Amino acid sequence: MTALAEKAGADTTATTPRAPRRRGTRHPYALASVLFLAPLVLVFAVFSWWPILQSAMLAFQRTNLVEAASWVGWQNFTNLFADPLLGKAALNTLWFTVLALILGFPVPVFLAVVMSELRKGGGLFRVLVYLPVAVPPVVAIMMWKFFYNSDYGLLNGLLGLAGLGPFPWLQDTRWAMPSLVLEATWAGAGGTVLIYIAALTSVPRELYEAAESDGASIRRRVWHITLPQLRGVLLLMLLLQVIGTFQVFTEPFVMTDGGPEDATVTVLLLIYRYAFVYGDYGMAGALSVLLAVVLGLLSAVYLRMTKAWSTT
Repeated sequence: MTALAEKAGADTTATTPRAPRRRGTRHPYALASVLFLAPLVLVFAVFSWWPILQSAMLAFQRTNLVEAASWVGWQNFTNLFADPLLGKAALNTLWFTVLALILGFPVPVFLAVVMSELRKGGGLFRVLVYLPVAVPPVVAIMMWKFFYNSDYGLLNGLLGLAGLGPFPWLQDTRWAMPSLVLEATWAGAGGTVLIYIAALTSVPRELYEAAESDGASIRRRVWHITLPQLRGVLLLMLLLQVIGTFQVFTEPFVMTDGGPEDATVTVLLLIYRYAFVYGDYGMAGALSVLLAVVLGLLSAVYLRMTKAWSTT
C-alpha cells in the first residue's frame, strides 16, 4: 500500500507543470549580454556622441583651441548670419543637391533595372559599375580634375574630335558646379546600384511572368511593377542622398577650393574655412549645429510626408 502511494505521488510530481517564471525574474544571459555590449556602447559614445557634444559647446564659445575658451552665448550665430558668404554657400549647396538629384538619383535606378533584365554578363557589368567606388575619393577627384583641364584634358580632347569645345569646366562659374556633380555621380553610383539590384531580387518573379504573358513591354513592367515594389527603398535612398549631398566637401575642396569666384563654396567647406583657415572654431561649431538642425528638421518633415505613401 505504501509502495503504491509513493508511486502515485511520484507520478503526480512528474506530471505537475512547472510554475511560470515571474515577469520580474532576470534572464540568466541578460547580464552577459550587457557586459558584451557595454564596450561597444562606450566606444560609440566616446568617438561619436562626445564629439557631437563638444561641437555643440563650441558653438557658444570663442576659442582657437590654443587659448582659454570664453563663453559668448549666441554671438557666434549672430556673426554667422552677418557673414555674406553664408547665403552663397547655402545656395551653392542647394544647387549641388538639386543637380545631384536630377542626375545622380535616376541613373542608379536605370542601371539597376537594365542589369536586372540582362540574361548574360550581369556579373561583369556589376563589377564595372562598382569599380569607381573602389577608387580612393581623392584619387578619383584628381583624375577627373585632369580630365577637366581646358588645355589638354580628356573631355575636351574627345569633344574636339566632334568639333565641340573647348569648355572651361572648372574655370567658369556656370560649369564648375555641374562638373563636380558629374564626378560625384560617377564615383558614388556603384554602391547605390548594388542596393537597388539587391532590392530587385525580392520582387516576385510571378509578377513579371504574368506581365510578360499579357504582352507588357519593359517600360510598362518597370513603371507598374518595379518602381512600386521598390517604393520603400527609393524613398530611403532619396533621403540619404539629400543628406549626403548637403554635406558635400571633398569634391569642392580638392577640385576647385571653392572657386571660381566662390561658385563652389559649400556649407561644409565654409565650416572648414572657419576652423582651419580663420582659426575661429566657435563659428565652425555654430555652423555645424545649424546644419545638423536643418538636416534633422528636413528628415523629420520628409519622413512625416512620405510615411503613408511608403507603407501602402
